[in-house]
Amino acid sequence: MEGYYVEKLFGARLRRCYEIASPRVKQYLEAEIQFVIQKLERTDSVLELGCGYGRVAIRLAGVAKRVVGIDTATESLELGRQLSGSDPECEFMEMDALELAFDDAEFDKVVCVQNGICAFGTDRELLLRQALRVTRPGGHIYFSTYSEGFRVDRLQWFEAQAAAGLLGEIDYTKTGNDEIVCKDGFRTGIVSPQEFRSLGLDLALDTKITEVDGSSVFCEITVPELAD
Repeated sequence: MEGYYVEKLFGARLRRCYEIASPRVKQYLEAEIQFVIQKLERTDSVLELGCGYGRVAIRLAGVAKRVVGIDTATESLELGRQLSGSDPECEFMEMDALELAFDDAEFDKVVCVQNGICAFGTDRELLLRQALRVTRPGGHIYFSTYSEGFRVDRLQWFEAQAAAGLLGEIDYTKTGNDEIVCKDGFRTGIVSPQEFRSLGLDLALDTKITEVDGSSVFCEITVPELAD
């Protein structure tokens, strides 16, 4: 699905998706940002995977020492740079999340919100392994997905995006069980708390699952300290 955000849903079109969101969806979006902000320290170096046009990264840059947002959509990144202005604490880089061009342990926190773990449409274990590599021992990784209880509001939001011509027409014959499918190939699901825990267990990691605002579920992973 990452290719969809490069070829069809990028830059101003992606920004429009958030502008037409209902008050309840905007509450969800803000709750996610506030959850992450509360986890940050002023001295933190933060990496956001799948940053789009910088909606979240710019907010985090007001709290952390350094924020780097990566994405594969050139036009989204260009818009992010415009919106962030000359803020030296916020950088945008074109990069594949499975091939992070950063040093080991370069960041204190790695963040991937708004169901990015599904939006990438790639191997979740490989994605997590890359995040682990670039996070310092004792640092934290945060992945979020939609809550099952947010199903109706989420579908209505995607219906609004489709009606605005930002997404293809919803294919209701294939949409259901927390998966939304459009006739132009767009597809998105969720990650259950059990799937998050299983992913952590596969890599011998402790996971903390937190539901936020009744709309999203965060999986927090603490990167193990190095053995003496």
